[in-house]
Amino acid sequence: MNSEQNAQQSEQKQFEISMDAYGQRLDQVLAVLLPEFSRSRLQQWIKQGQILLNGETCKPKTRVTGGESLLVTIEQEQQGEWLAEKIPLDIIFEDNSILVINKPIGLVVHPAAGNRSGTLLNALLYHCPQLINVPRAGIVHRLDKDTSGLLVVAKTLQAQTHLVKQLQNRAFEREYEAIVQGEMIGGGSVNEAIGRHPVHRVKMAVMKNPGSGKKMGKEAITHYRIKERYRGYTALQVKLETGRTHQIRVHLAYLNFPVVGDQVYAGRLKLPRDCSDSFKQFLNHFKRQALHARRLGLAHPDTEEWLEWEVDVPEDMQTLKQLLNDYTQAH
Repeated sequence: MNSEQNAQQSEQKQFEISMDAYGQRLDQVLAVLLPEFSRSRLQQWIKQGQILLNGETCKPKTRVTGGESLLVTIEQEQQGEWLAEKIPLDIIFEDNSILVINKPIGLVVHPAAGNRSGTLLNALLYHCPQLINVPRAGIVHRLDKDTSGLLVVAKTLQAQTHLVKQLQNRAFEREYEAIVQGEMIGGGSVNEAIGRHPVHRVKMAVMKNPGSGKKMGKEAITHYRIKERYRGYTALQVKLETGRTHQIRVHLAYLNFPVVGDQVYAGRLKLPRDCSDSFKQFLNHFKRQALHARRLGLAHPDTEEWLEWEVDVPEDMQTLKQLLNDYTQAH
């Protein structure tokens, strides 16, 4: 990435504080004037001297009287030392503010220890170099490495702030398709807190809060309904109300209907009775969770227009569904 792409970008905005704001804290006034930026970011800019009140530096707690002038320097700084990589992206939608991706199986979303390259973030920086100025290159929600499907990326700081607020307010529509072991008899919801497994730290687990009221995990709510029944298996439509790490996989395993192919939560592979050799071979080699983010809905950060996208399950899940259908019909 060249120096021009890494350069900081800044702009200045001027405001006059309304007389109605008399007695309010400066950071509160700024939150109204600049709602596209988080409160913590505005406070950081005040402390760094990027916000001048009547030409003077100030503090977040400074009380205003109304009529003052504000000069705000909005500076977008490079957010990391990640490398851009030419990795193909299946782009479903793109405009100046957002990018919707159909993530393939096996693609890690964000660099981490052991995955510094070859991630979705590296691919995004190649496709859209200005994302270096947006935290996490605009990624506002994630999918596990072996979960396929739709996710949205913010191309500007303002869009990211807006989308994060939607996520926090549970305004996103996120619908998944999952194939689970076992025959479910009806849909339902799981409202069980999720936290880090107390022993196996790479796993998450349902956390039962003790009677003392001490919080062990974070609130997690998953809704599911039956999409199709097979012999020994069920295809589900799953909707997330919250977005905890591994939430769908953990909640379905908690119900004793683990996602097919889940190498972490499904336990030992149980092959169906009387199935064909080709079906057994397929299941033995299906080494990823049969989980796909099928539909995504959100309000556009610029226009508030409600937008929705939908993509069908990838080829491996289509094959699995066909084999399950053949197996069910044969018995």
